[in-house]
Amino acid sequence: MHKSDLVESVANTADLPKDKANDVVSAIFEEITNALSRDDSVNLVGFGSFTQRHRAARTGRSPKTGETIQIPASTSVGFKPGKALKDAVN
Repeated sequence: MHKSDLVESVANTADLPKDKANDVVSAIFEEITNALSRDDSVNLVGFGSFTQRHRAARTGRSPKTGETIQIPASTSVGFKPGKALKDAVN
């Protein structure tokens, strides 16, 4: 499902015009992004939680040359599905 499909589904479900549904979906994504950038977690009961995950710097090996390289520290987003989502998928 793409964002446009999600917007269309929200518009149909909530009986909204597509432009308003697009504003709602965009606002939700923006607020999740803003919360994660502040290192806050986002917990949507029944759906799941989004958190920042920090990776320490480490040493790796280039598969092409076999030489040792330094991989810098990084931050990514983790998602842990809630029980209701797991049950719906299984």
